[in-house]
Amino acid sequence: MIVIAIANQKGGVGKTTTAINIATAMAASGWRTLLIDLDPQGNASTGVGLAAAQRDVSSYDLLVDEVPVEECTVASSIPGLDLIPATVDLSGAEVELVGAEARSFRLRDALAEHDAHDICFIDCPPSLGLLTLNALCAADTLMVPLQCEFFALEGLSQLLQTVEQVQQRFNPDLGIIGIALTMFDRRNRLTDQVADDVRECLGDLVFEAVIPRNVRLSEAPSHGLPALVYDHACMGSRAYMDLARELIGRLPQERVAA
Repeated sequence: MIVIAIANQKGGVGKTTTAINIATAMAASGWRTLLIDLDPQGNASTGVGLAAAQRDVSSYDLLVDEVPVEECTVASSIPGLDLIPATVDLSGAEVELVGAEARSFRLRDALAEHDAHDICFIDCPPSLGLLTLNALCAADTLMVPLQCEFFALEGLSQLLQTVEQVQQRFNPDLGIIGIALTMFDRRNRLTDQVADDVRECLGDLVFEAVIPRNVRLSEAPSHGLPALVYDHACMGSRAYMDLARELIGRLPQERVAA
């Protein structure tokens, strides 16, 4: 199973929207897909239609109580997409894990033997705490959603430094598969400027597919649906399908073929 963490310590950059829709796009492409909600807010769980009352097991149980992946996984309403949901209990997990043995590797160890899915996406909280560290230690690679605004650039540099530290201390194989530009508004000159600056600095690391500001993307979570299901023809949905195709092209081809 290919494990991809979706992380950015800055909130409001479209991280959860990206996690929901890229996972849906991969499932629609025939990949057996697992989405792990590691954010205590549980927005990814809500976004695929799983209400709080339906979350009998969660990523909290996976990390703290070491419940097996299979017992924490629930089927979503989207064919091919399964979910490990989050509950508010997860907000206390960082404190509870402080004294735990191998606390940074709980998620990695839980996923090590799991082979029921082809690909796994981890929706990280908007911080660089122990939950995100667990995701980065478990992941093969990292996808970074980046809002096209100035402050997002500052946050990106901090995240890249964190990735370097994780590579040195915990997960030397961690890579960055790409930066996804989100909330792109062609009417705003600053948006173009930020996008140009990011591409100039990071080159091919930035995905060609750009996620626009789109009303349908914003509406979809209130219906408990990914945008690709809510309105598959809208600009946002088409952009996420383009991003998924580009992502598949960047995955190790021997694992894609398998």
